[in-house]
Amino acid sequence: MKAQTDLREVLKKGVLADELDLERALILDRKLRLLVKEYPALAEERHQLRLMIKAYEKSKWSSGSLIAEHQIKESDDAEYLAEQERKFLENRKNVIKKELEKYQLTQQELGVLLGHGKSYMSELMNGISPFTNRDLIIIHRLFHIKLERLIPTIISETDKDKLKTSISKLNKPKLKLEKDDLQLV
Repeated sequence: MKAQTDLREVLKKGVLADELDLERALILDRKLRLLVKEYPALAEERHQLRLMIKAYEKSKWSSGSLIAEHQIKESDDAEYLAEQERKFLENRKNVIKKELEKYQLTQQELGVLLGHGKSYMSELMNGISPFTNRDLIIIHRLFHIKLERLIPTIISETDKDKLKTSISKLNKPKLKLEKDDLQLV
């Protein structure tokens, strides 16, 4: 499961497919609202994202349509998962910032080390664009941050259910997922 949304990939798709896409888009929109002040070039992307949000909400949650219980559960589950992802990204950002302070580096200087410009580095740190695995491995090596703090290890509900079924079929009592295995750190 991809646990970080890439704004440009969302915009390229042009539509939000499900409740999880909607919740992730809403979080991106909140982040963009703050970043647009510093980086006005993001205003058009935010506008496009907001149009996609409105279109999804109109098609799935319009006042004239009947809302089923399973829709509410799907929405609640998506909101929870998106919020966990947001918290993970916020924690990762804080861990990296703490290390930057420790080594007396700026975010821009980290961008130089990773080969990224100032505005793109801001997008990475704020969760607008995802870090590459290469970036995260370099950060891990430079600052000795545990990979679990840099790379999300979340398991989707679908994968969790498949794993539980497979584990049950294998009949291996010692092999199991604990509740903590299904949460973000």
